[in-house]
Amino acid sequence: MSFGAYVLEFIDDVFTLLGIDASPLIKQIIASVGLFILFIVIGWIVYHIFERYFTRWAKKTKTKLDDEILRNIKKPIYFFVIIIGIYFSLELLTILENYSETLVFIFTILEILLITFIITRVVNVFIAWYAERRSERKMSEHILFVLKRIINLMIFLFAFLIILYVLKIDLSGIVVGLGVGGIAIAFALQNVLSDVFSAFSIYFDKPFEIGDFIVVGDYSGTVKKIGMKSTRVQLLQGEELVLANSVLTTTNVRNFKKMRKRRIKFNFGVTYDTSSKKLKKIPNIIRKIIENNELTKVDRIHFKEFGDFSLNFEVIYYITSKDYAKFMDVQQEFNFAIKESFEKEGIEMAFPTQTIFLNK
Repeated sequence: MSFGAYVLEFIDDVFTLLGIDASPLIKQIIASVGLFILFIVIGWIVYHIFERYFTRWAKKTKTKLDDEILRNIKKPIYFFVIIIGIYFSLELLTILENYSETLVFIFTILEILLITFIITRVVNVFIAWYAERRSERKMSEHILFVLKRIINLMIFLFAFLIILYVLKIDLSGIVVGLGVGGIAIAFALQNVLSDVFSAFSIYFDKPFEIGDFIVVGDYSGTVKKIGMKSTRVQLLQGEELVLANSVLTTTNVRNFKKMRKRRIKFNFGVTYDTSSKKLKKIPNIIRKIIENNELTKVDRIHFKEFGDFSLNFEVIYYITSKDYAKFMDVQQEFNFAIKESFEKEGIEMAFPTQTIFLNK
């Protein structure tokens, strides 16, 4: 015996006990209303449990993920209980027996849609939580929006197929049609889809973010916007460069924003008539100049080679600033200091010269 039948039997016993003679339809309506009220109370209790206990428990945890999930599912679960209550209440009415199969289909579809809605709400919470956890800076709200819509569309498509299965509709033709249509659309939008998937690749892999300074081929600039089809870069010259996302995922991209320190190499030469004593002083002179700057650290300084017209030195140092302008300021400071030090020591910088011997 079903739960509704027990309720109907209880109502019948109450009427008999009170000596009231009522038609079966009246008893069914009263039992139906009573059962519906009972499910409203059950739904309220479930909602109250979520609101009173689960929500308080979630607030004690470190993450906000459980808070958002509970906030998004407590009302749909309450409506789910109400829908079940409506179904069982209508099931008691014999006047609807001829429509019982239709009612089963309707309420099954409603339950599937409501469960699908709950799943999509939870998925949206997970996507937002994942995006917030992966990056302090929101890379692109548009990408997140499209990602949510694509996943939700897939969930609703799956729910649609389940509904067709419940309605006992042959799915073979529909699945084949969706497959052929999907292939045709994919071929027609091949380039667009390539850029879209590249946008997701950029979002999840994060080779660069908004505000990063990047170099792509002969172009260098700051990333201003990352969209579904293209990325916009503000070049150093001032103009804006629009690059397809598929290009950025298939070419080498140099990201200077992620650079922690810069390795600098520069060369200079002194004249051949510089004495050995002065040559040996040069590494110490350069080392002192570089070490006086708190942003730089010496790697190595060497008398590298005998050039065509100069004695060549090679210097390598590191600067902890990733700002290119700052690096140029420091290098300029070193150049001035080297020139002044060499002038004090009487060391002459080399320049291209050529000596011609004439045979009399």
